[in-house]
Amino acid sequence: MNNAGTFGTAGDVGELSPADWQAAVQVNLTGSFLCAQQAFRVMKEQRPQGGRIINNGSISAHSPRPRSVAYTATKHAITGLTKSISLDGRPYDIACGQIDIGNAATEMTAGIATGAAQADGTVRPEPTFDARHVAEAVLYMAGLPLSANVQFLTITATAMPFIGRG
Repeated sequence: MNNAGTFGTAGDVGELSPADWQAAVQVNLTGSFLCAQQAFRVMKEQRPQGGRIINNGSISAHSPRPRSVAYTATKHAITGLTKSISLDGRPYDIACGQIDIGNAATEMTAGIATGAAQADGTVRPEPTFDARHVAEAVLYMAGLPLSANVQFLTITATAMPFIGRG
C-alpha cells in the first residue's frame, strides 16, 4: 500500500504560498512516486517478476473540498501516477490500482466528524466509517491474482457529501 498524504495548508489558489504548495506536493505526490518507484524496481528485477502497487488516492481525486487546492491537485496527480504505473508495469506483471477513501474515521479525519467546510460556505459534521473497512478493501485488492486488477475503488461513508457535492 502506497500511502503518503497530508492535507497541508488550507487555502484557495490565490492564497496558498509557493512553500505550502511545494510541501503538499513533496509529501502527497513525490512521496508516493518515490515509494512506487522503489517497489516497481524490486518487482521488475525479482524472479519471478511481478507484484501489486496500491496507491492511496482520495475522493478529492474526483471532487475537491473548499480551500484544498494543493491537496486536491496532488490527489488528482495520484490518478495519473496510478494509470502510468499500470501501463508501464504490464510487461513485468506489475499491477497497480488506486483506492479513493472518503471519511474513514482516523486521527487525520477526526475534525470532519465535528465539522467540515462545505461548498455552500457552511460548516457541517460529516459521517465517517470504520477504517477497518478500508483495510478489508485493500486486502481484497491485494489478494487478487496478478492477472486481475481493481484499477480504482472508491469507499466512503454512505451518507457523506460526495455524490452531488457542490
